[in-house]
Amino acid sequence: SSDLSRDRTRPAFSCQCPGIHGAFAAMSFQQQVVVDCRGHLLGRLASVIAKEILNGQHVVLVRSEDVVISGSLYRNKLKYAAFKTKTMNTNPRHTGAIKHPRSPAKILWRTVRGMVPHKTPRGGAAMDRLKSFEGIPHPYDRKKRMVIPSCLKVLRLRPERRFCRLGDLSSEYGWKHGSLIERLEKQRKVKSEVFYKKKVAAKRAKADALKSVKLSGEDQAILAKAGYA
Repeated sequence: SSDLSRDRTRPAFSCQCPGIHGAFAAMSFQQQVVVDCRGHLLGRLASVIAKEILNGQHVVLVRSEDVVISGSLYRNKLKYAAFKTKTMNTNPRHTGAIKHPRSPAKILWRTVRGMVPHKTPRGGAAMDRLKSFEGIPHPYDRKKRMVIPSCLKVLRLRPERRFCRLGDLSSEYGWKHGSLIERLEKQRKVKSEVFYKKKVAAKRAKADALKSVKLSGEDQAILAKAGYA
């Protein structure tokens, strides 16, 4: 069971920046939360996301191809092969009744849907609040991304246990855009590095300017009166 079910005071999400802890007391009811799915366990991630979208939170899942599934790739291929044999119970010839998604974003979306009462109006509205993507498309590449500590593989899966990437499983069953996503991610990381260096330089310049500025006594009195002294 999830840690959240035992302790509701713990935050569901944490900021991806390593120097910031406890930035959000709780995830729910931010305008929109972008989750970086890299290194998260599929089932644990889906259960937390399902609860949050049912509570009314808008969630965007990015880098779904880097979601981790416990168990070897061979074992998960067997599971997916069994899933592909599922057909409509009353009319097996009607193969279009059951969808078997291949892309990582769709598999993640389908996993969340299985934890939501999606056939009810409440569940349908909850699924409308969920988006999932491979890679990090615009405009989410310019937004703060979050991680869920209770779902991370490094914190929840023992080091000697086998695991596989969702993107590798999808590639085995017909997903053909893995190389494209990899190329786009390399381009995005180059742009992000340039943006980050520019941001750090601007922050350093602002700090130096604040150190060198000199205020008159009258300006200091005005600032003190406003509570900025």
